[in-house]
Amino acid sequence: MRKIYVFDTTLRDGEQSPGVNLNTREKVEIAHQLEKLGIDRMEAGFPAASPGDLAAVNAVAKAVKNSTVIGLSRAREQDIDAVREALKGAQDPCIHIFLATSPIHRQHKLRMEKTQVLETARAAIRYGLKYLPKVEFSLEDAGRTELDFVVEMVTMAVQEGASVVNIPDTVGYLTPYEYGNIFKHIKQNVVDVEKIQLSAHCHNDLGMATANTLAAILNGADQIEGTINGIGERAGNTAIEEIAMALETRQEFFQAKTSLQLSEIARTSRLVSRLTGMVVPGNKAIVGANAFAHESGIHQDGMLKEKTTYEIMTPESIGLKESKLVLGKHSGRHAFRERLVELGYELSEEDLNRAFGQFKDLADKKKEVSDDDILALLEEKLADAPEVFRLETIFVTYGNKATPSAQVRLVNDEGQVIETEAEGNGSVDAIYNAIDQASSESVVLSDYSIKSVTHGKDALGEVHVVLTQNGISVQGRGVSTDILEASARAYVDALNGLIDKRKNYSNRVDYKS
Repeated sequence: MRKIYVFDTTLRDGEQSPGVNLNTREKVEIAHQLEKLGIDRMEAGFPAASPGDLAAVNAVAKAVKNSTVIGLSRAREQDIDAVREALKGAQDPCIHIFLATSPIHRQHKLRMEKTQVLETARAAIRYGLKYLPKVEFSLEDAGRTELDFVVEMVTMAVQEGASVVNIPDTVGYLTPYEYGNIFKHIKQNVVDVEKIQLSAHCHNDLGMATANTLAAILNGADQIEGTINGIGERAGNTAIEEIAMALETRQEFFQAKTSLQLSEIARTSRLVSRLTGMVVPGNKAIVGANAFAHESGIHQDGMLKEKTTYEIMTPESIGLKESKLVLGKHSGRHAFRERLVELGYELSEEDLNRAFGQFKDLADKKKEVSDDDILALLEEKLADAPEVFRLETIFVTYGNKATPSAQVRLVNDEGQVIETEAEGNGSVDAIYNAIDQASSESVVLSDYSIKSVTHGKDALGEVHVVLTQNGISVQGRGVSTDILEASARAYVDALNGLIDKRKNYSNRVDYKS
């Protein structure tokens, strides 16, 4: 069974999704989970993009022990130097250098002839290998590049000592037949092609990223590149979980598989969704809420008789549990602790006491508490930044013929109680105006979204906000059965994160190129 290496770019290409802005702590948290998933290679960021990204890549490089950590670079010495700096301390560093090769990019973006592109790439690979042990080279927009020039570029990369050559469908333009044929052509026409690994990197603009990547595997690709949940620029990237489960489920057809720990897929998906604020659609393959749900009477009948009539995979294979109802208000601390262990969490006594208190509060409001309820509460707590402000109480007055008002009581990190009252265009606006007054912070609410975490009339609601202040953007998250309380919690969570991030910025020594 041929091994397919997995290159995860959730922390780089995935973070380029509009509205996503991961801080260093969040990148490291995702990186640790990607290690548990068994990712072979992870692209931690684009160090030359900003001092903050360089620092984040460096933090990931130092934290990761069992995967190759990669930094992205244009074919420029300054970029390569930034990657070199960012990957200091990495156990297994690699630089990913890219340069566009298609006629449209050569003419309009690079303003270069073929020979200039070839020599620029050659010089960049040589310079990268002076300082780093491994280079992956990407032919940006290879999908729209002349096949003879693709062969010429790959041949050069082989000669210069690149370890991996990536053939991206950068704009999601190709069909599976066309994309697979590029790999077949390279295999047939590049001398010493066996000295490198060929990599497939697809975008989903026409909805064919997964199909194109599988076509590349059938035609000799050694590595696939993608993101968790398929996030990324525009319509996103190939979803890693889809490739992994396609190879696992259809082993007899593909004769290839990854070495991922498949039971970590659901947890990884949930973490990425929570930290990026990008909700996974219910009908998303593998990790969507409905991926293992059956409502049709015919389907239910088949499932009761034999699960394989309508399920080609089991929920357990990706780390899900079929049982939903787990604990209630009469459950004790021991049962709660054991359930957390089953869900993969081992908390300190202090964190356990906090989580148990939240659970008991929720159990008093709900008839039944599910695994999703517990995870939502727990993940909200674990995601908190240092608490400069803690929400103690809110009181909202609302009438459709009156101006909404809100009274808010916050407690700061010195134990001082701050009470304010404010009006607004609606209940949430009134709450946020009151919190602004109490915290004395001036911020812009860049994004606000609500979703149901669990099911039923007493479901937990999750509010996600993005606050911006002087160019700094921070996400906040709040969970409650009361959506107004969840809104207030999310806003205070984001404020705490903003203050923490602002403090880190002021203490940082600026990177000098």
